[in-house]
Amino acid sequence: MLAIVAPGQGAQTPGFLTPWLELPGLADRLAGWSEVVGLDLITYGTTAGADEIRDTAVAQPLLVAAALASAEALGVKPDLVAGHSVGEFAAAALAGALTAEQALALVRERAQAMAKAAAVTETGMTAVLGGDEAEVLAAIERHGLTPANINGAGQIVAGGTLEQLAAFQDDAPERARLRPLAVAGAFHTVHMAPAVATLRDAALGVTPADPSVRLLSNADGQVVTSGADFLDRLVKQVSSPVRWDSCMATMAGQGVTAMIELLPGGTLTGLAKRALRGVKTVALKTPDDLDAAKELTK
Repeated sequence: MLAIVAPGQGAQTPGFLTPWLELPGLADRLAGWSEVVGLDLITYGTTAGADEIRDTAVAQPLLVAAALASAEALGVKPDLVAGHSVGEFAAAALAGALTAEQALALVRERAQAMAKAAAVTETGMTAVLGGDEAEVLAAIERHGLTPANINGAGQIVAGGTLEQLAAFQDDAPERARLRPLAVAGAFHTVHMAPAVATLRDAALGVTPADPSVRLLSNADGQVVTSGADFLDRLVKQVSSPVRWDSCMATMAGQGVTAMIELLPGGTLTGLAKRALRGVKTVALKTPDDLDAAKELTK
C-alpha cells in the first residue's frame, strides 16, 4: 500500500524548485498557480533568499504548489494521502476533496491570516527532541505552552510566547534536547485563533468533494470520508495541534508498505524511518528522485 505525503512549513530551502523547472509543462503550471495566490512562485522557488521564503505568507503557498507540481510530475495514484500542517491542503487536492486551485486560494488566505495573527504577540516554537514523552508534555503544560506538533519518533514541538519558551529552555525535560525553530509565530496554538475566523469565511465559498482515496486528518490521524468534514478540519487545524504521530499510527494500521514524500521532501520520510520500520520511503528533492519513487509502486 502506497502513501503519498506532503511536508509542512519549514521544509523549503532557497532554490529548491530550480531543477524542477526543466520538466515539460511544470513552469507553465506554476505560472498559472502564481496568479491564483498572487505571488511569483517561480521566483520565490528559485532565486529568493532564505528570509524571503521563511515569510509565512510566501512559504505556505509555495510549499503547497511545489507538492502538487511534484505529484503531477510523479503521476502515481496513491492508496492513502496525508499532509503535515499546510501540507494537508496539498493532500486534500491529491485526494480530490479540493481542486488544486481551491486548495491554493484557501492557502493564500490562511497564510496571510496566520502572518497577521503572528504579528499580534511575540511568539515562537521550539522542537523537543528525545526525552520521555509524558515528562515532555508535562513540562510543556507547566510552562503554559502548547504541544503544537506531536510528530512521533521522539519529536514534539512546543509553541507559545517568547517569554514562555525562554523559561522552558531553562527548565528542559531530562534527556531532551531543545531546538528553537526559525518560524514567525506559534502556529497550531490559541495564538492563531484570529486566523481561524478568516479561513472559515474563505471556506464558505468552497464546495468540497468527498475524497476518492483514503485521506488522513492531522487532528486525530483518522481517515476522513466526507469532503465537508475535511474542509472543516482544515479550518480548525490552524489553531489546533498537529498529530502526525496519530497519522503514522493509522498508516501502520492501514498496512502502508511504501511512502513517497512530495517536494521538498525529507522531513516526513525521516520520521517514518524511525516510527514506521520496514516501510520503504523516497523523498522527492530533485527530479532525479522520480524514478526511485516510481519503483516503489511496482
